[in-house]
Amino acid sequence: MANSLLPPEERNLTPDQVEALDKRRDLGHTFLVIAGQFAVIAMILLLWVGQDLTYSPGWTHPMFYYFVVALGIIAVMGVTGILLRRGTPRID
Repeated sequence: MANSLLPPEERNLTPDQVEALDKRRDLGHTFLVIAGQFAVIAMILLLWVGQDLTYSPGWTHPMFYYFVVALGIIAVMGVTGILLRRGTPRID
């Protein structure tokens, strides 16, 4: 009998499909960890962004550009990780 705690689309999976599902969720978890690490880096960069925008001449604002790149990485990795982790988590 199928486990009624699982969503209907996951109740009758073959062992190969379960392994693929676990790999997908593990990859999603990895992406979420990367997004979290870049969030820490972005917080540190935020300390210099205001000073960079105030005192750097012209269009030369490297800390601001690094901060924007870090925010982009956080957004892409975070959304991708959440989408890959969807479903009921595995209980070990």
